[in-house]
Amino acid sequence: MRVHKATFAAALVVAAGLSLTACGPNDDTGTDQAKPTAAATVTTAPTKATTGGSAGSGGTGGTGGTAPSGKATAGGTGATDGGKAGGKCRTDDLTITAVDRTIDGDADRTVVVELKNHSGHDCSLTGYAGVDLKTNAGSLSAQRSGEPVVAGVVKNGKSTFFGISYPNNTSGGSGVKITGLVVTPPDETHSVTLPWPGAGSLPVTDGSGSPVKIGPMGSAGQGGQ
Repeated sequence: MRVHKATFAAALVVAAGLSLTACGPNDDTGTDQAKPTAAATVTTAPTKATTGGSAGSGGTGGTGGTAPSGKATAGGTGATDGGKAGGKCRTDDLTITAVDRTIDGDADRTVVVELKNHSGHDCSLTGYAGVDLKTNAGSLSAQRSGEPVVAGVVKNGKSTFFGISYPNNTSGGSGVKITGLVVTPPDETHSVTLPWPGAGSLPVTDGSGSPVKIGPMGSAGQGGQ
């Protein structure tokens, strides 16, 4: 009986050992296989995030907003050109000349100033020009006649006129010698200097006022008064 009991006990020990040996490798193998699977899942996540970042770089396409800005600028340029076409005549838009248009028998003498539009577009010319006579005694500014001002548009290639009237020197003396004519178009600061086409002198005055008078734009025709 003792022999059988010892043999049976030894068999139980061997069987238990074999059972532990068989379970150990299986558990380790299962654990090792689970870990790589988890690691693979973690690695995949950053890859997707990176791809999402690339899509954000599509915001660079916002640079395409430059195109609408360009269109706005072009439109602005169009608006400026349109304003110019209906704007005021500038000195550089005009060819300015002066001629003697004195009519025999008139008490005063007359010079007519022509302003011709060569700008390539119609422009407005309204009001009184600035007129100064250059003399041997200094500059003499003309006075406005007081005639009403009428708004006018000068078409491209066409002209408008105004008159300068001044007294005839009948004093018998040399009077005040006229050496030139300076004309400044209405609402302008740039002037042109022209040869004086009229009589060579003005009578000497007492200095109480200018003897030279001018009319507004359009107050004289091509033929004179």
